[in-house]
Amino acid sequence: MRAPIVIADSITRIGPDAAGAVIVNGSHGGVYAAFLAAKLAAAAVIFNDAGVGRDRAGIGGLDYLQQLGIAAATVGHATARIGDGADMIGSGTITHANELAAALGVKPSQSCREAAVSLQQARQTERPAPEALEGRYLLTSTAPRLWALDSASLVLPEHKNAIVVTGSHGGLLGGKPETAIKYDVLGALYNDAGIGKDDAGVSRLPVLAARGIAAAAVAAASARIGDARSTYEDGIVSRINTRAAALGLREGLSARDFVASLRSALAG
Repeated sequence: MRAPIVIADSITRIGPDAAGAVIVNGSHGGVYAAFLAAKLAAAAVIFNDAGVGRDRAGIGGLDYLQQLGIAAATVGHATARIGDGADMIGSGTITHANELAAALGVKPSQSCREAAVSLQQARQTERPAPEALEGRYLLTSTAPRLWALDSASLVLPEHKNAIVVTGSHGGLLGGKPETAIKYDVLGALYNDAGIGKDDAGVSRLPVLAARGIAAAAVAAASARIGDARSTYEDGIVSRINTRAAALGLREGLSARDFVASLRSALAG
């Protein structure tokens, strides 16, 4: 029996009914996203390569899943909009595959749709699900609090009066404005995922500006996508929104300096 194909805008938007499926999703191919795919007991997964980026973090999940016995591949960020499952399957072209996926016929330059069909031969691993990866860290306890969240899906009501530094890409999910962020935080940082097709990697920024939230993205080459602490410690701001610009912030700042300036502006 061939594994079914499940298409989603994000690995965080998939339920347990996807166990044993080939998941084609718009998330980056980093370790945190791969961890979530493994927890879902996917038979195989296709992600967006998010520009590959620093330390090849955008495809780091492929080796992680190889060790767990799960076939995985990525499509090029310039060929399909990150955060858009329909565009992944419709326009994506494969850039990287782990050994398990390659053994099933997945190869670079292949269409995402063809790769997904090839991966239907995959079988669910019998290895146990991985232990939880910690995804949230309080960096500064004084107001406004500063949180590092490996995934934007981890934003909670308790973060409404905080600044959140995320490891997520800066793209809307399926192009829907309501997916920009769940709660109106004071400020937000993302990874630009190489910007990519139709500037999808930073499409959250104008939507957040309309909600009065100062936001920016750091260059994928400067910080490991999926790693919020790397966003904060290593990131160099590549794009800002109009709300951030109105507060005197600019592109080219380190993420640390961006946050410090934002905290100062908010206090003033």
